Formats: sequence, structure tokens, C-alpha cells
Amino acid sequence: MRLYVHILLLLFSGYSIGQDSSPGKEKDPTFRNPVIAKNFPDPTVIRALNGWYYAYATNTTVNEKPLNIQVLKSKDLLHWQSCGDALPEKPRWASSDFWAPHVTYNPRNNKYYLYYSGESDREDTGKCLGVAVSDTPEGPYTDKGEPLLCGKGFVNIDPMVFRDPDSGKTFMYWGSGFESIKVRELSGNLLDFKADSAVTALIPPVTNDDPDNYERLVEGAWLTKHGKFYYLFYSGDNCCGKNAHYAVMVARSEHPVGPFEKYKNPRGNPVILEQNDRWLAPGHNSVVADDSGQQWIMYHAIDRQHPEKGRVFLMDRITYRNGWPEIGNDTPSTTPVKTPKIK
Repeated sequence: MRLYVHILLLLFSGYSIGQDSSPGKEKDPTFRNPVIAKNFPDPTVIRALNGWYYAYATNTTVNEKPLNIQVLKSKDLLHWQSCGDALPEKPRWASSDFWAPHVTYNPRNNKYYLYYSGESDREDTGKCLGVAVSDTPEGPYTDKGEPLLCGKGFVNIDPMVFRDPDSGKTFMYWGSGFESIKVRELSGNLLDFKADSAVTALIPPVTNDDPDNYERLVEGAWLTKHGKFYYLFYSGDNCCGKNAHYAVMVARSEHPVGPFEKYKNPRGNPVILEQNDRWLAPGHNSVVADDSGQQWIMYHAIDRQHPEKGRVFLMDRITYRNGWPEIGNDTPSTTPVKTPKIK
């Protein structure tokens, strides 16, 4: 009977993987990727004031019900529960394709701001950047009523908003459509670009036939600060389909608007996370910290064993060496990883 109870405790503890049951010996709890084995593309993860982590992702369909902006929440970055649709009401200016959301908190009015891209309902316009507001991190969010920026094709996608802790200024990073990743300062209300601000091109695409070139298209910008440097993570070049060829790259600067110096790996390119035998096309990441200050990269990838699941949700530890971030052996982990430290 005591053995039976012990087995039940292990099964329900949440820490059975990687745990050593030898007498007098304990191992740190571990997890294995994926974190979520379902379609959850372009994940942004933030930690809200209530202590919960929230994850937002590109539109999908669950049980035949469309979700414009997926949202999950978790206490530990490992066990996630659905919060439904963060944007249940489409904005009046958009018809479909609600991609790559990012959420930030505004301490001036205690509200959360959701930035995303959507397909314009105008035939002569492509994707637009939108912004919506909510009192809570899970939503529902209400769009401001008009897009922030529109353009042809899918140039204006993948918004990310960063408040510079040094200057107090807030910047938006975005871009794709075979153009540069761009940045521009936002106004104090976070609903518009600052009137006298200018667009700065940061990372242009690179055109060559090198099979290691992931920069023919660049997108999915994410800025974080570590030490004296601002690190701009970005992805390219083809996220999806049978010919998916996608990876995470990084550049750094001492200023949030650049100029940015690209990392160079042993092959001479800026890639820090790319495919392996299990995981195809990893990319479009966000970065979040646990209670110890350890940074984690949150991203999607295609499971070669189950490609029908779409782009599933993965997580790995970031370390810094010689002033640059590193992620394991530069590919998604396939062995147990120590869990984040959450109080």
C-alpha cells in the first residue's frame, strides 16, 4: 500500500520526468519540449502584474471555432491553460489573418495593449498594424478603431513594443515583406506613433544563394536588454510548408534604435537557433525571465514526427558568453532541461 501511494505521488507531482528516486539523492526537476504540442505560432510571452505568465499567438481554429488571437496563462511556464480569444471581436478595418501579437502593460493607466497585424478589408491594401486595449492581460481587447499603419503585401507585420528602461521612451519594432526590420518611437498614449518621430531601418534582408542564408526575408523582431547591450532577436526566411527554412538570429547595439552589430557563428552568419533531426524551422521568438532572472526563449517549431500539429510551442534556456546569447547547441533541445525557477 505504501508503494502504491508513493507511485501516485510521483505521477501527480509534475516533476516525475528527470527525477532520481535513489535514497538520499535528489535531482532538479526537468521538462522536455514541446511545452504545448498544438499549433501556437509566433508566441509572445509576458509576465503580468498578477504574477501569471501569458502567451499570445497567431490565429488558429480550435474545435472548429476560429480564434483571432490565442491566449494562454501559466504560473510556471510549463503548465498552460487556455483563456480563449484575446480579440473576439474583429476590428472594423480588418477581415482576417490576425498574426504575431505582442502585449505590453502601460503603468500610466494600468491597461494592457495588444499589438498585432491583420488583413485590411480594402482591396488595394495588404496587412496593417493594429492596437487594442484591455483592463486585463487575457482580454478581451478592444481595437482603437483604425489601424496604426497599412501597406502593400505583408510588409507591416510582427509588431513588438519595447519600453527603454534608460530613456523611458517606447519603441515599436516590426517588418517583413522582403524589407528591413524597422523601428519607430510611439507616443505617450501607446496608440499612435510619436508625431515627430522617424522610421529607422535596422536589419535589411540579404540576397544570396548560400544554403545557410536565413535572411532573404527577415521578421519576428524581439528586443531585450542584458547588461549594456540591447539584443535584437529576429527570424527568417520561410516559416512554413514543405520547404520551410527558418531560424533565429541576433544582433546587438548599445542603443535601442541601433546601429546593430550582427552576431557571427563559426559559419560566419548570425544564426543562434536552427533545425535539427527532431525540430524543423524554429523561430519567431519572445524572451521572458523566471524568478531567478534566468532568461528563456519561447518560440515555435515544426515537429518532424507530427507535422500535422502545425507550429508547436517550445522553450529553451538562454545563456550569455562573450557578450552574446547562446541557446544550448544552437538547436532546440531534445533532452531534459531544468525547469524555470518560480517562487
